Amino acid sequence: MPRRIGGGLSTGVPAVLSVAAAVALWEVYVRLSGISHLVLPAPSRVIEQIFLNRALLWDNTLPTVVATLSGFALSVCVAFAFSVLLDFMPRLRRALFPIFVVSQTLPLVAIAPLVVLWFGFDLTPKVLLVALVTFFPMLVALVDGYDSTDPEITALLRSMGASKVTVFRCARLPSAMPYYFAGLRIAITYAVVAAIFAEYVGARAGLGIVILNAKNSFRPDLVLAAVVISSTLTLVLFAVTALLQRVMLRWRTYGEER
Repeated sequence: MPRRIGGGLSTGVPAVLSVAAAVALWEVYVRLSGISHLVLPAPSRVIEQIFLNRALLWDNTLPTVVATLSGFALSVCVAFAFSVLLDFMPRLRRALFPIFVVSQTLPLVAIAPLVVLWFGFDLTPKVLLVALVTFFPMLVALVDGYDSTDPEITALLRSMGASKVTVFRCARLPSAMPYYFAGLRIAITYAVVAAIFAEYVGARAGLGIVILNAKNSFRPDLVLAAVVISSTLTLVLFAVTALLQRVMLRWRTYGEER
């Protein structure tokens, strides 16, 4: 365990140093170039705005979190249900999968205003847009995970008289879990962006509204402050997903730990 913790720290340190160096260079450039803060605010000014507007940012972060988690939860449930259905019905998979692919070609910038127009400015359109954006990566990850099942394990179970449901539960579903969590990690990064964009198009509160109002008021420092909050939220959700994967798939790394 200490070796794994040390490996995790050694992996994260270069990324932290790179970000710190980029922020430092940004700060130095703004101070030495004399560029106006209306064009490019310094990182120190952005952090100052986060502190000064902490109440505003907090009140608008909560609606974004609710929309993100609600839409993501809906997407997880629907993606899993469809993946099981497609795995048990290959013909249905050949019929529906192209439709799911086409759904991902629809530009969000065109769909979002229509969804808001149809469902209003409440939580519903944001949840639907988050679910639409995050559904496909998880569905593809699950379907590919089912297909990765070792044929010998499947043949062994069937030779013992196992039903199709039993084969799915004992072999195909466990094989798909690493793929599934890979899809979750990808999808969760899209979820926050989709929620903010939905708020940007039409909402009563949220980080998207803060960004829109700050942009209209020529406040790039406040825009970047909201962006920092949204990026932090994304990183936290990504870390939670990775932690959940480590806990639920501990059986895969048990041999390595020993």
